[in-house]
Amino acid sequence: MKAANLDYERAPPAAVVFGCLMPAPWLGAAAGVLLAAGPGDGLPDRFAPLALAAVHVLALGMLLPVMVGALFQMMPVVAGVTVPGARALAPFVAAAGAGVATALGFGLLGGSPMAMRAAAATAAVLLLAGALLLAAGRRVVAVDGTTRTLAGIGAPLVIAVLCGMALAGTLGGWWRVPVARVLDLHVAWALGGWLAALVTGVATTVLPMFWQTPRLPAALERWLPMGHWMPLAVFSAAALLWPGIPALAHGVLWLWLAFVAAVAGCGLAGTLRARRRHDPLWLLWPVACASMLGAALLAGVALALPGTDLPLAWWAGTMALVGVGVLPVTAMLGKIVPFLVWLHLRRLLPPRARVPAMQAIIVPARQQRQAWLLLSAYVLLLAVPLAPAWLARAGGVLLALANAWLGWQLLSALRCMRQMRKRGGLPPRHASVGAEGGHHHG
Repeated sequence: MKAANLDYERAPPAAVVFGCLMPAPWLGAAAGVLLAAGPGDGLPDRFAPLALAAVHVLALGMLLPVMVGALFQMMPVVAGVTVPGARALAPFVAAAGAGVATALGFGLLGGSPMAMRAAAATAAVLLLAGALLLAAGRRVVAVDGTTRTLAGIGAPLVIAVLCGMALAGTLGGWWRVPVARVLDLHVAWALGGWLAALVTGVATTVLPMFWQTPRLPAALERWLPMGHWMPLAVFSAAALLWPGIPALAHGVLWLWLAFVAAVAGCGLAGTLRARRRHDPLWLLWPVACASMLGAALLAGVALALPGTDLPLAWWAGTMALVGVGVLPVTAMLGKIVPFLVWLHLRRLLPPRARVPAMQAIIVPARQQRQAWLLLSAYVLLLAVPLAPAWLARAGGVLLALANAWLGWQLLSALRCMRQMRKRGGLPPRHASVGAEGGHHHG
């Protein structure tokens, strides 16, 4: 997408986006602390209480607020559509995600039905966020992979949250649903319909813009996001209406996994040919694409070999949640936050005032070291099946440190913005508006 299509004048106030983004790394750090200090009984089984609790802290506490906040920014800038109620809802998105994750942690680790009921009730805020995104999406003019994704992205979030509420309410004793079937739908729509579809849809714009990568082949991009959502819709219908014919649901899942693998393979090839490979956060993207490819392949093997003793679910889940979720989110936070600081300073300061270059807002060398620390945590988490107790603790510690470092970098960007607002800008010899402010993001 060209710069001319991005209308930064429509960007919401900084507080709307920052309210969603800023708490997220600290919740990611909390997930690491939980892995490091929690009871490791049952690891690496994906249904081990510690695994389930940590997954939801990471998914709801870190990833969901960042993604919703990014959508509050992208809907107006990319699609020219403001999300109704975004300003009022933004302060509660991160709090609701953290609240649901905390309640689920107490429910899963402590066996508390009251906590599960609290999680189901608090999730109504997340359901509202999905509904508002869906309402805004109806007014989006869908002309490419990104805008088509923005137009419908509220739907998978609503489905995933509804399934999660149904499961939490069942475990809390409020009602009864077929747990196995609803769980399959929850995982499919949370990881596939929401996470994978949003990452691939947004990446078709942000990767060429920030890292100067080739675009996906037109024949493949044309299927975004329906290449995700159509197979998952058929899978959902098959799982609910014809549960006695598992071959039908599995066949549709294989079709979807083949599409995911094709997108990930092209994305990997494109990111390896990026013109800005010297960027401190570039490496996170090819690893994310390779993770998406690996998760799709391992999920396919798990479908073909349901009785295998290999920890395929752990590897595929870690690749999906950390590799496809945390890595791109970290890369985007490292780009979006300095740019938003620069953009809002440019708006607020007098026309002749100078604003800091983006490298002065968050130092690239620190971003690179933080990225390597995050990748080290990722490797240890993938290796957990080799020595579950020890590696879960070590990986959790590194994950906590990496996310806390990211959170500190984002706070330093906010401090920079406050200081510049007080001073009214920098002298010319200390700042540069043109080269870094516009070229990377224009």
